[in-house]
Amino acid sequence: MDPCPFVRLMIESLALKLPAATKPTPGSGVHPSTTPCFCKIRISNFPSQTALLRLCSSTGDAAPESTTSAAGFHLDSDSLRRFSGKTVSLRVSVYAGRMGHTCGVSGSKLLGRVFVIIDLTDALSHPHTFHNGWLHLGKNEPLKPSAQLHLVVRSEPDPRFVFQFGGEPECSPVVFQIQGNIRQPVLSCKFSADRNSRSRPLPSDFANNASKWRRTFTGDRDRQGRERKGWMIIIHDLSGSPVAAASMITPFVPSPGSDRVSRSNPGAWLILRTNGASVSSWKPWGRLEAWRERGPTDGLGYKFELVTENGPASGIPIAEATMNMKKGGQFCIDYRAMKDCGLGSRLAGKGFVMGSTVEGEGKVSKPVVQVGAQYVTCMPDAALFIALSAAIDLSMDACRLFSHKLRKELCHVDHDSFP
Repeated sequence: MDPCPFVRLMIESLALKLPAATKPTPGSGVHPSTTPCFCKIRISNFPSQTALLRLCSSTGDAAPESTTSAAGFHLDSDSLRRFSGKTVSLRVSVYAGRMGHTCGVSGSKLLGRVFVIIDLTDALSHPHTFHNGWLHLGKNEPLKPSAQLHLVVRSEPDPRFVFQFGGEPECSPVVFQIQGNIRQPVLSCKFSADRNSRSRPLPSDFANNASKWRRTFTGDRDRQGRERKGWMIIIHDLSGSPVAAASMITPFVPSPGSDRVSRSNPGAWLILRTNGASVSSWKPWGRLEAWRERGPTDGLGYKFELVTENGPASGIPIAEATMNMKKGGQFCIDYRAMKDCGLGSRLAGKGFVMGSTVEGEGKVSKPVVQVGAQYVTCMPDAALFIALSAAIDLSMDACRLFSHKLRKELCHVDHDSFP
């Protein structure tokens, strides 16, 4: 099946020039001088994006040397259909001062707004630049100089493969590929929760290397007492052959004197792929750490890195963020200079790599996974991202407070012996 049509709308090269009279002074309660202002970017029916703005002291119309970029917007086929034949306006509101509110009072002052008109008629077939340069935040009157905002607004086609788990990952569901109203089964999952970290469906090569990988990635830390360990999910193709896996390589254990997994002692998963053409050989591809953050918002913290040939010490950090434990969120890999990381030499690229939905703690979760088309040459490539999606979803359960019980599918199975 073909990938689903997507368009990525990017807002880049953000910088601000302030007239002398409005430049913030020390002690005025604004950001440090390098980033004293911020902007909110909005397009209809999408949540607003916020980005810090760097001050530019250059004169004339030359592009600034130091800029920032916003996260941008991802438009699927439904969004593009909704915008078809309509004038779409991108609004950028610029503020000076602190973001957020203190005691219900905003800590920022609106400096002005700019608008950029966007035509998405043929955005699926061609990249477009809608604006590149400076815009005045107010009326450009000679006797009343206004602040100016520099920005680049452009779009480019960004096709993606879309998958969805047919059930919760711990229930060993089928994985469907989705295109419009068509749902086609392409992969299947097999979950196990084995206290002894042994799983008979995996090839013998995995069992032979498991202890070596465990020493490498965990330092032989063996936890006694309360712990969540041995979880594993194996992704199979339609022929029944395993093509990817996520193995809990470091147990999730509570920090001393508490019932939560701390950042100083996170649990970890190893994401594995088949080694070359042989399905009886496995190789580490990525490592995911997860923990439960303390603070005003109870959050699931995570960090994902790609494993290189030189081992974990030289891993490539790819994603690190915190997700709301109650509301869930989106696990996303989105970076601009991905090198060849074992998925094929032509896959070095830019921008969106993958996104996966994660439901909040205790909620039914059927993750939807999007993968950039340039990162998938065959179904085993997609299976790696499916395994990673399952690992982050299961981490929401692994990081539940140890005073709370887990559902039966996640409970350990004790085996006194194996035939």
